[in-house]
Amino acid sequence: MSAHTAYLMIHRHDMKRMGLLFAAALLFAANASAQDAGRIHRTEVIPYDTRHDADARDRTKSGHSIDFRPETRLTSEGPLWAVVGQKVEIPYVWTDGCTYLHLENPQTAYQLWVNDRQVAEVADALTPAEFDLTPYIRQGENDFKLVMFNDRGGLDARDAARNGSFNGSYLYYQEKRSIRDFEIALVPDTLGRNFAMLDLRIIVQNRFNYDEPVTVGYDIYSPQGKLLDFNITDVTLAGRSVDTLRFQPFIYHAYENKWQPAAGKNPPLYRVMLFTKRDGTYKEYMPLRIGFGGVEFAGGKFLRFGKELQLKKVRYNAVPADAKTTRTQLLALHKQGYDTLCPDYPQPDWFYGLCDELGFYVIDRANIHAPERREDRRIGGTPSNDPKLVDEYLKRVQSMYYRSRNHTCIIAYALGNPSGNGYNMYKAYEWLKSVEPSRPILYDDAAGEWNSDYLSAQ
Repeated sequence: MSAHTAYLMIHRHDMKRMGLLFAAALLFAANASAQDAGRIHRTEVIPYDTRHDADARDRTKSGHSIDFRPETRLTSEGPLWAVVGQKVEIPYVWTDGCTYLHLENPQTAYQLWVNDRQVAEVADALTPAEFDLTPYIRQGENDFKLVMFNDRGGLDARDAARNGSFNGSYLYYQEKRSIRDFEIALVPDTLGRNFAMLDLRIIVQNRFNYDEPVTVGYDIYSPQGKLLDFNITDVTLAGRSVDTLRFQPFIYHAYENKWQPAAGKNPPLYRVMLFTKRDGTYKEYMPLRIGFGGVEFAGGKFLRFGKELQLKKVRYNAVPADAKTTRTQLLALHKQGYDTLCPDYPQPDWFYGLCDELGFYVIDRANIHAPERREDRRIGGTPSNDPKLVDEYLKRVQSMYYRSRNHTCIIAYALGNPSGNGYNMYKAYEWLKSVEPSRPILYDDAAGEWNSDYLSAQ
């Protein structure tokens, strides 16, 4: 029996508990390949339709987002843990654009279904995930279901604080002509002069079947609130295509606003606003904050503005769904002299924003934890040397990278928790190195092999 057939049995017998349990067991046992057509990797920033709301980070007024809070429809013991769901009313205007789901704080591995169609299967229960639901939704009532499994992935960090409330999850809407993604950095002049270069790439999309014009722009303000630069560019996109626009203006007097941790002092942050226009009307705003300066890695040392960093590191994971408590704890760590946080798995986006604001370095780590048989270097002897799992390893590393890459606080990436070494870790290192040429990649269990730029991540 296919996974889809088993799922339909769940749908048709919602009121019959034994039928649900039987169908769910069949669903778990079905040897169907994971369907990830709807899973996407991109920077976690949602659009706003007014500048005021964007500056305030207030997404409640725009009509561009809907909170996602699924409720339990079934609980069980064994491989299946629960089926949760929510019926969502989708406005008509959303059906003429792009609809996405940001999913955060599930408790276990899961399958996502929308209107009886499987969107994706995700084994990583700790890293927030994004899904493009445009082909799956319709005007009016839509049925969302999540089939939750117990430890189906087997690679999650074991002592992670689990939160099954789906807090921080939401649906959001973009027009078919919109910002798909971006990369941004504010880097020093190579000759050490008192200015920086804003290295900004804006990826725009056209989801129509025909050519469409769109206006794309940005502005950047100093930490003191002064407008420093702005740009507006008109571009015509072919149907069903994306294009990358690159901007590299000089930002003067940047060394007066260096971002670096200092005891009792928050580092300065520049404000950047991305936007699109159509027929003279602003269509979306995306607000960013970014610090000046990047960390270099040379001769086995972390360098910032040419000086070696003496990092004082501490293992830390954010309090789930509680930014206020996390802020209090981070301020306490600052007083103890810590300047570098080493989480065990990717954190909520607001955590990296706090680290940008408060002045912490972060070594971000993929959610990979497979310590069993870590010394067994035979093929398949450890999960990290089992080629059948290479796609899952790559997904976890990619999910980490695309979410946090634009945050100033990130100074390095770790491939995972100590999990042995082998083919999957080699491939993860190669992929990350191909997209991240400047920040070092760390892995404790490399044990002197080539897939780590530094001896210790913590």
